[in-house]
Amino acid sequence: MGRNTTIKDIARVAGVSHTTVYRALNDKPRISPSTKARIISIATECNYQPNVLAQSLVLGRSKTLGLVITTIVNPFYTELAKGIEDTARSLGYTIFLCSTNFEISLERLYIDMLRSRGVDGIIFTSAHTHDPNITRLVEDQFPVILVNRRVYGDPATERIDYVVVENVKGGFLAVEHLIKMGHERIGVISGFSDSSAAVERWDGARKAFSEYGLNPADLLVVEGDFLKPSGYEAAKGFLSLRDPPTAIFGVNDYMALGAYEAVLDAGLRVPEDIALIGFNNITFSSMKGIELSTIGQKKYEMGSIAVHILIDKIEGRDGDQARQITLEPELIVRRSCGYHLRGYTVPHPEALSR
Repeated sequence: MGRNTTIKDIARVAGVSHTTVYRALNDKPRISPSTKARIISIATECNYQPNVLAQSLVLGRSKTLGLVITTIVNPFYTELAKGIEDTARSLGYTIFLCSTNFEISLERLYIDMLRSRGVDGIIFTSAHTHDPNITRLVEDQFPVILVNRRVYGDPATERIDYVVVENVKGGFLAVEHLIKMGHERIGVISGFSDSSAAVERWDGARKAFSEYGLNPADLLVVEGDFLKPSGYEAAKGFLSLRDPPTAIFGVNDYMALGAYEAVLDAGLRVPEDIALIGFNNITFSSMKGIELSTIGQKKYEMGSIAVHILIDKIEGRDGDQARQITLEPELIVRRSCGYHLRGYTVPHPEALSR
């Protein structure tokens, strides 16, 4: 037998019914351990490859999931997608990846394409704060889960599963750290106003300023697009002010890295002239010579949790309640904010890791 070996071929060799072979290969009950072991051994020797299309017709599922992200350019999504893909594969599912480039119209086109291909559910990291595409899926009772972002306003969205970090707290921790380092004039590079992550991190920054009794006018904000060039341009704008900020908070690391480059191009030093902090703890942020302080979130775990929740929903194990998971952020202090500047001392990162 060759690459086109079927269940019936294995049944003939094993001297059992094809139903018994199906039970053995799919770990079903009502089959003895010895028979199961013999069938699996024969299937392995014959290099049996299951017919996924046939299985989907029998099970009513395709064992595929859609993953809709904003852009593959941002390293955050690469790290998040790994947790999603690894977990999906371990559970017998494959992933279709789509990138919307932040466009809600393109998001809708991808949703229609994914549904036409028979995916069992969709994971969204691209959700807009008010997203009619996702509302439509919820109303259709199509399995979806949001990661890293939420949607607001529509009663239907209360039934949406999501996995996010506590963004308000994360924004608060970032700006609180800068304040404790002695900074009172701080620039914030925000993201799109229709991104819940950007809105909530900005809310956290304002909350820190308020709780520490600082002048709200000294908390400056420029909207970026989560990509490095927008961080560069925003920082250039801050540095051109008559009274520039002494510290910058980028609501994601990628924009903070753009700001880092702008500071260096202006002939200034990090952190001696400008302190920087980001959000996400992408791999690049810890590189020697960059050492960007940041707010960490467990990207791999976030993706893995989302896959488990979505597959539970697809396979009927979710119950009636929406599963809405909020993970804790972590302040990670590195060189870009300084360790002992302005009279405030924090542990060196090496000490934090012990």
